[in-house]
Amino acid sequence: METIERVYREEFGRVVASLVRRFGDIDVAEDAAGEALLVALERWPRDGVPPNPGAWLTTTAARKAIDRIRRESHRDAKHRAAEMITDDTPHEPTGVVGDDRLRLVFTCCHPALAPEARVALTLRLLGGLTVAEIAHAFFVPETTMAQRITRAKRKIAGAHIPYRVPEPADLPARLGAVLAVVYLVFNEGYLATSGTATRDDLAAEAIRLGRMLRQLLPDDLEVRGLLALMLLTEARRPSRVAADGTLVPLPEQDRGGWSRPLIAEGHALVRECLAAGRPGRYQVMAAVNAVHTDAVTADETEWRSVVALYDQLLRLDPNPVVALNRAVAVAELDGPELALAIVDRLPPEQMTRYHAWHVTRADLLRRLGRSAEARAAYDAALALTDNPAETAYLTRRRDQLVSPPPGG
Repeated sequence: METIERVYREEFGRVVASLVRRFGDIDVAEDAAGEALLVALERWPRDGVPPNPGAWLTTTAARKAIDRIRRESHRDAKHRAAEMITDDTPHEPTGVVGDDRLRLVFTCCHPALAPEARVALTLRLLGGLTVAEIAHAFFVPETTMAQRITRAKRKIAGAHIPYRVPEPADLPARLGAVLAVVYLVFNEGYLATSGTATRDDLAAEAIRLGRMLRQLLPDDLEVRGLLALMLLTEARRPSRVAADGTLVPLPEQDRGGWSRPLIAEGHALVRECLAAGRPGRYQVMAAVNAVHTDAVTADETEWRSVVALYDQLLRLDPNPVVALNRAVAVAELDGPELALAIVDRLPPEQMTRYHAWHVTRADLLRRLGRSAEARAAYDAALALTDNPAETAYLTRRRDQLVSPPPGG
């Protein structure tokens, strides 16, 4: 069961993208992928996992899609498609990039869709994230997210939004959303929302898409910056989770386990961005990671540079998550008391639903010796995360707190 679920999540985006290309209907593709999973759950425990499970799922899902289209044969165009069982010809030209998943990303990031719907739909179709996982990432109720995704799919169908990579003149209108989606897919892979510590398949997929975007837009600095950011973050993956499954925070990681080739590639991209002198959000975040990965030990981190970069990032992207990350750096430079004051000024209506805010407060309160408040903050953070590695880490930190003496 666990193997089937893992394979399905890893292959979901590839299966859906292939079916969208073939049948031109997102709902048909998504439903057929789900039906293929049900068949796998019935057959694989009995017959064994096939040698190429991705191809098996794609073939099975295609048959399910054809069955559904035949049942709806009053839809003439799709009835004709159903008769061409072995014809993989797309319904229309698919653009200059021969990659189903990248085309799916651009389809979902069409400017006719609301920005939050673009990201949510792509995470659902490409990453195979559940609606609950996406809602958690956006700090909204699950019902709200389900409505956004449904409306987005209806909009694509109703407006006949094409399944293709747009022409060069149309790229700027969609690129921002595409980059945001790729980065969120990477984040879900690097530290999964729930169920497992990490999802290597999603992180690898995001980096693959980042490389393809750079080939498509070699002169775009934000594309370059995003790729650098993902590479420098991915370089730390081998040291991110301990042998016992507990998350290892950056200061405690074994830097000897970091991938030097990925760091070298990421640093080279950052230098290219800095030389251009046109900073953007992803370029600055990549530069922050370059500072971290340049330090031989945690104590050698140039925290003044990190704070200065976050100051620049706040000017480019003034949001409370950036301010929270800046506060973490301020704590190293100027102490936890000043950092806590910054953290506690952030908007509670957003931050109280964000587990990293509670984690940061817990650590700062712990360092200030305010154990009871730190314990409450750890409890709040634990209530908002389902990642097993992070849960284990936060539980350990909470349980290490020194309790005040009775009557103290």
